Amino acid sequence: MSQSAATPPSPGAGALRRALGDYLRLRRALGYRLARPEKLLGQFLDYLEQVGAEGVTVEHALAWARLPADGSPGWWAHRLSTVRGFATYLRTLDPATEVPPIDLLPARRQRATPYLYSEDDIAALIAAAASLRTAFRQATYQTLIGLLAVTGIRIGEAIALDRGDVDLTGGLLVVRHGKFGKSRELVIHPSTTTALRCYLRQRDRLDPAPDTAAVFVSTAGTRLLYCNVSTTWCRLVARAGLTGRSASCRPRIHDLRHSFAVRAMLDAYAAGEDGQRRLTLLSTYLGHVDPASTYWYLSAAPELLALAAGRLQNHPRRRP
Repeated sequence: MSQSAATPPSPGAGALRRALGDYLRLRRALGYRLARPEKLLGQFLDYLEQVGAEGVTVEHALAWARLPADGSPGWWAHRLSTVRGFATYLRTLDPATEVPPIDLLPARRQRATPYLYSEDDIAALIAAAASLRTAFRQATYQTLIGLLAVTGIRIGEAIALDRGDVDLTGGLLVVRHGKFGKSRELVIHPSTTTALRCYLRQRDRLDPAPDTAAVFVSTAGTRLLYCNVSTTWCRLVARAGLTGRSASCRPRIHDLRHSFAVRAMLDAYAAGEDGQRRLTLLSTYLGHVDPASTYWYLSAAPELLALAAGRLQNHPRRRP
């Protein structure tokens, strides 16, 4: 056998794989989806096999978490946190398992500055989607981007939509897989209904027919995966010519949600509506548990801050 041959799996590899399967099933029974942790933990076990490790140790967990070497501290902390949860479970089965301390690679959470998309930015992204490989893939991403922009739903909520969640006759969208398990019903504009109807016609003409109830599907007829959508999004951003405004303000897909919230409030102020009332309604529409979460979405918009300052300055109690 040549020296370049792959290192055979260690004797404990199979046991770790089985334990991982049990761990994921247990947590999913409690309501967690764990798509990303499943992928990361699978990669961690691949790493353990490559280095010939028999089990989980702090040394190996830390070495794997710090990959890639040029990754951000926040990403390293997230990777280690994912391993920590699995190691804690493993410790109940094997006392030799080492659990990484909570203060090792502590997460330094710092919210990114929202990248507020203009109408021209969104049009550029939709136009960039026309360069994708197939006509159906083009239609999928153009419709997906448009839906995110005009409804403010999360990307995870969009790709979780099933056919039964879309009422084209009544102009309603049911979000059943919101954050914290919350569901909500959204009224959508007739133009959005028309766009969804056109896309669903193309979806239903796929050959072979999709084997999933998902609204948004790949060319293979399967539900879109977040990791694949994220990769495609980065390509579309580059093709659209959008660049970050700072190190902490880059065009993320989630910022379509921020942009929707800001536009909704700007429209309310332009129409002379009660901003506080609109904020409460917007919080419900976005699926926030607390309106304070919605307020944070708006605090980074200079236009809104200027309007709020103007309202305060013109308030009767401020006049002499």
